[in-house]
Amino acid sequence: MTRKRRDLSPEDREIWGRVVQTTRPLHVTPRFTPEPGPAPEVPPPVRPKADVKTSVLRPNPKGPPPGHDLAHPLSERLASVPVKMDKRQFQKMSRGRLDPEARIDLHGMTLAQAHGALNGFILRAHAAGLRLVLVITGKGKTVADDGPIPRRQGALRHDVPQWLRMAPLGPVVLEIREAHLRHGGAGAYYVYLRRAR
Repeated sequence: MTRKRRDLSPEDREIWGRVVQTTRPLHVTPRFTPEPGPAPEVPPPVRPKADVKTSVLRPNPKGPPPGHDLAHPLSERLASVPVKMDKRQFQKMSRGRLDPEARIDLHGMTLAQAHGALNGFILRAHAAGLRLVLVITGKGKTVADDGPIPRRQGALRHDVPQWLRMAPLGPVVLEIREAHLRHGGAGAYYVYLRRAR
């Protein structure tokens, strides 16, 4: 069976003519490809050398370069925490007018020993209904800092506030503040406990 060839109608030819005018061939083989010749030589731009004596240093528009991202001192971090206890009691405590009802001295203990002793002391004090206790850590020994990574002075002094905020002590501790000079200053902490239920 042979097919009959159909001719296009005049309308179809007109539409096909428009389509042909708007299309581009997929693959074009160029008839002539010019050979690349030598590029014209362009001399590099000449920059005047800055004379060290006459050059002017301009300030950095972005500001000074960022320094080391150092943590704020511990006393500043503790002072920046909002007060949770009664304001009058807090003023008396911060002025050294409230005497602690119990105290623990963590001098000479390792971090593991001190952590266990602190947990037991705070939980016993809370169970006994005490409100204000004193935790003595000491300021720490001055060590030679000869390495590229700075060492903190007083590991206990820095770790005790963190321990007091973590479980199991976090739920019973209401306030942590650096002690007044009468009670040890920067080497001790007031720990104000919540009421026992």
